[in-house]
Amino acid sequence: MAEPLRLVPWEAEVVEATTESPGIVTLWLRATDPELRAAYRFEPGQFNMLYLFGVGEVPISISSDPDEPEVLGHTVRAVGRVTDQLVALGPGDRLGVRGPFGTPWPLARAEGRDLLVVTGGLGCAPVVSVIDYVMARRERFGKLTILQGVKHSQDLIWRQRYQQWARAANTEVGLAADVAGANWPGHVGLVTELFDRFALDPATTETMMCGPEPMMRAAARDLEGRGFDPGAVWLSMERNMHCAVARCGHCQFGPHFVCRDGPIFSYERIRELLAVKGL
Repeated sequence: MAEPLRLVPWEAEVVEATTESPGIVTLWLRATDPELRAAYRFEPGQFNMLYLFGVGEVPISISSDPDEPEVLGHTVRAVGRVTDQLVALGPGDRLGVRGPFGTPWPLARAEGRDLLVVTGGLGCAPVVSVIDYVMARRERFGKLTILQGVKHSQDLIWRQRYQQWARAANTEVGLAADVAGANWPGHVGLVTELFDRFALDPATTETMMCGPEPMMRAAARDLEGRGFDPGAVWLSMERNMHCAVARCGHCQFGPHFVCRDGPIFSYERIRELLAVKGL
């Protein structure tokens, strides 16, 4: 994408809006300019800035498949002024888009290896693109283990998708909830407690995780203690990204800017920064 298209929003139309749960909607967007639509390319893990005129702009991960770039999926949770209005959009509505931005998941590096996906809370959208990518290209990857933790069992979204993933070949799914409601089929406790329940080989596994930072920090430390290479453990970091081009400084993380140098970082690269309280 040319630099001006990363600085100035281009127009997109909502093709479909899928309600995932109360307050969480996946918007399927298509650029109104046919030439731009044909030229747009992204990789799993990158994000776009979604813009509503007179309201504001927010970074949202792209959750669709990179081989189908003409219609882009963005899962949005209503948590503030901009996102409250984004989830209210419907087919035919239009908004501004800038992107793609950021570093992708290292999926080329992961080919031929096992893959461990660890997510926490409602932060699983950035790795849904990873799971869907692997499922569509299953023969390129080894065993896929998906571990999802939530605070309360009722917080789990995409329940049917987890069931579908669990039925796929060479794939295992583990669910954990700090607080479990009636008929909860998963583990009661922390998602990191699931590590003992699955056969994980540190020598053959790439790990990709997203969710609350304390969870990712604890999970990465746990995995390193089990012999996992910290350079093969990848985290999707979140910071308050405003400009997305490393100019405003809002997303600075030590010497890094999350919008430019992330959001995907290896644990080895940011291990010391994660240990600094409040950074």
